[in-house]
Amino acid sequence: MSLQIPTLSPEPFDDLAALCKAGNDPLRLNVLRALACDSFGVLELAQIFAIGQSGMSHHLKVLAQADLVATRREANAIFYRRALPDLAGTGGRVHAALLIEVDDLDLPSDVQARMALVQRQRAAASKNFFSRMEEKFRAQQDLIAGLPQYRDSLLALLDKLNFAPTASALEVGPGDGGFLPELASRFAHVTALDNSAEMLELAREVCTREQLNNVELRLADALSALSLAADCVVLNMVLHHFSDPAHAFVQLSERVKPGGSLLVTELCSHNQGWAREACGDLWLGFEQEDLARWATAAGLVPGESLYVGLRNGFQIQVRHFQRPAGDTHHR
Repeated sequence: MSLQIPTLSPEPFDDLAALCKAGNDPLRLNVLRALACDSFGVLELAQIFAIGQSGMSHHLKVLAQADLVATRREANAIFYRRALPDLAGTGGRVHAALLIEVDDLDLPSDVQARMALVQRQRAAASKNFFSRMEEKFRAQQDLIAGLPQYRDSLLALLDKLNFAPTASALEVGPGDGGFLPELASRFAHVTALDNSAEMLELAREVCTREQLNNVELRLADALSALSLAADCVVLNMVLHHFSDPAHAFVQLSERVKPGGSLLVTELCSHNQGWAREACGDLWLGFEQEDLARWATAAGLVPGESLYVGLRNGFQIQVRHFQRPAGDTHHR
């Protein structure tokens, strides 16, 4: 009688080997570090790491085969972000440990400088769009998700927070000012902050027409070093215009008073590339877990969320993040 040796399935070992192979290259580890709080296209990563597009595509393919990065198509471009570890799957603990080690490292100074250049290029593209398109902004934005489509959901979440009568609010990027009357009726003082003089003038017309005497309009960058804080900070369809949304969460958390709230209304991730040209969007929506991860890294606590499905196929996420009452530390 012959002894039969059982055959082991090679798949789990193949997965683990692919993970180890992907991590066995300094450039790929640097790419993972660069993707810690942002997503980039192939051309952007090639610029950041000063290598050819074909070479970067090869490294990204290796990372994707190991499930270390995930992809999202935006029009004709594919953007890469870090994939979350599957702790229950083969190699999940190795994946998680690898990211922890990578995040303890600093990118080379020249790589950081080129990354900052990419961010500035994104920001300039967005600003140039608004300077050319302010008259058409509302009509174009309504093609995707206008205020009437998410106003009730946002107010339901806002009213549930039960702010004190003396509480203050800050709306970053008020657009044409359509939401300012709602804030003015709920808060003792409201500040509207925008870096576009043209958009701020539209908001001023609303304040004049509605006699919103408790609303202050400021022409300023929300991410600059302002000594401005409020009990409730609101961003409606604004985050996708920031060149670095993860960094924006860190800066915006400083605008929230201890115990206060950050309310973010945004599109969920989508693949409608025409929104980039029609509305000047830098990002085609966001993954829900990305917003939660960025908020947590900024010291905010994710709260309740509402999701609004639209007939045009888009989905809106209305998110609440809170700054702990005892958090007085400025990061």
